[in-house]
Amino acid sequence: MLKKAGLILFTICLVTFGILAFNGYRQLFLPLPLNTTLEYHLAPGTSLKSLAKQLEKENIIDCSFCFEWYARLTGLDAKLQAGEYAIHPDHSAVDIFNMMQCGEVHQHSFTIVEGWTFYQLRENLHNVDALDQDIDPNLSDADVMRRLGHSEQYPEGWFYPDTYHFPRGTTVSQFLQRAYNTMQTALDKQWQQRSEGLPLKSSYDALILASIVEKETAVVEERPLIAAVFINRLRKRMRLQTDPTVIYGLGNRYDGDIRFRDLKKDTPYNTYTRGGLPPTPIAMPSEDAIHSVLHPAQSNALYFVAKGDGSHHFSVTLSEHNDAVDKFQRKRRPL
Repeated sequence: MLKKAGLILFTICLVTFGILAFNGYRQLFLPLPLNTTLEYHLAPGTSLKSLAKQLEKENIIDCSFCFEWYARLTGLDAKLQAGEYAIHPDHSAVDIFNMMQCGEVHQHSFTIVEGWTFYQLRENLHNVDALDQDIDPNLSDADVMRRLGHSEQYPEGWFYPDTYHFPRGTTVSQFLQRAYNTMQTALDKQWQQRSEGLPLKSSYDALILASIVEKETAVVEERPLIAAVFINRLRKRMRLQTDPTVIYGLGNRYDGDIRFRDLKKDTPYNTYTRGGLPPTPIAMPSEDAIHSVLHPAQSNALYFVAKGDGSHHFSVTLSEHNDAVDKFQRKRRPL
């Protein structure tokens, strides 16, 4: 009888242990009871016990004890890292703990669009909630560059267009410094690999011309041809005569229409009234535009005109260009 009773007790204990083990496994390793992705902020100095209770209170996990027990059992309970975490429905409680233990914080994203001006970049960065707005929007561009440690540089063109990922709390200064460093690295690399004989004195000249190419066409395949026209004109000491520089020089006075009188109004950026390159870039050029300027197409073209479909017609002679203007641009500029 004693042997039989002992066997029954052992069986009960075994079954109980199995139930507890299965429940613990379910609580720790099976997907969470969530219907949508949550963003959870783990504050600095939060204890494991507080974290477990908070996760249970917010119905993210079912068993705070299991969560805490697992962490202490693995010996990793003192290594939680503060930050913002994205918790998905297919995550388990163990996944949450591993993320927080490894510091796999949620990454936000922001895209610097090719062809944006620095004004547009600052305006859009100011609206990014995940960034720490450490730069006052009323701060001058010169003061922004001074804060970044580049007081000698005009900001236009120096921030690499790309999609950047960053954790919440990243400052605008840190973001801009990263984009600046990326552009400088890309520009230096492209300059070292440039074609021979270009009428460009420095990598900054390449950045200026690339910004013009960027604004002149959205057709990637045309960029080397557009660049070739400007390179050819620089070699012949012809004025670039490009509308985007005129528009940039007009600043806030530009209302969406460029007029003949605008082309005649002299500014440092008016390439109809002044020879050579404008004093600075007029936008943030893509690396592809930089590459096109430093590796222009083999072409004798000196002119191009928009065809109305986003592409351009290229001409070698002025008479051919005038014919193309008559064909593709029937409407005259507003006075």
